[in-house]
Amino acid sequence: MKILVTGVKGQLGYDVVNELKKRGHDVFGTDVDNMDITDSSAVEKIIREYMPDGVIHCAAYTAVDAAEDNVELCRRINKEGTENIAKVCGEIDCKMIYISTDYVFDGQGTRPWEPDDKAKPLNVYGLTKYEGEQAVQKYIDKFFIVRIAWVFGVNGKNFIKTMLKLGKEKGAVSVVNDQFGTPTYTYDLARLLVDMVESDKYGIYHATNEGGFCSWYEFARCIFETAGIDVNVTPVSSSQFPAKAKRPENSRMSKEKLSLNGFEKLPDWRDAVKRYVGIIEG
Repeated sequence: MKILVTGVKGQLGYDVVNELKKRGHDVFGTDVDNMDITDSSAVEKIIREYMPDGVIHCAAYTAVDAAEDNVELCRRINKEGTENIAKVCGEIDCKMIYISTDYVFDGQGTRPWEPDDKAKPLNVYGLTKYEGEQAVQKYIDKFFIVRIAWVFGVNGKNFIKTMLKLGKEKGAVSVVNDQFGTPTYTYDLARLLVDMVESDKYGIYHATNEGGFCSWYEFARCIFETAGIDVNVTPVSSSQFPAKAKRPENSRMSKEKLSLNGFEKLPDWRDAVKRYVGIIEG
């Protein structure tokens, strides 16, 4: 298959390209330097010239707090950029995978979110990602919307790298213990996304690693234990860690739809942390 991937310089795009190449697909990787997704004419020109069988859209504005002060830019990338891609994919009858987020939900309650639950974003980032979802559904029939959470990968900044840096420098960190979800390793997620683009099991899915739910505090403790670093980790409430953008307390997501459609779920998140730390610390 011919697959175009956006955001190849990011954590997920990097791993998706590698997984596609591993399986022998013809891959065209793009980023802002060779396809600015906010430029509709450039998007149309490049996609029509390449004529892919599928597009895996990983590019996004992901600076959650900064988005509160940069609403127009965030919307231009997450909504309008996605819309530009979706329109062309619909016109040439091309599959599209759009990467979305747990932030489309309001984080209330403790029940894991189902793919068809009503979206109610708490912040600008979540709202613009949901607007991207709506654009995909408007212009394409052959779409996958995949909501992910708490992402970490080799190629970029993430919570694990931040924790390891702070832990080594200070020997102590404070981490919120009232927000719950499940981490997602981009290496594992990339396999699932390629499985999807090779299929016709279209729809909205949730995808994180398996192994149950945890708080950011529990995630941090696992990181330090895995790395063999003695760090004093103090649990604190979100109110003690004020941020410009409001975060959902409940980011638990149900992934049963993956199994129902024959997709292999991702490995346990603790195993993913072990493999990942072994790579970046090794």
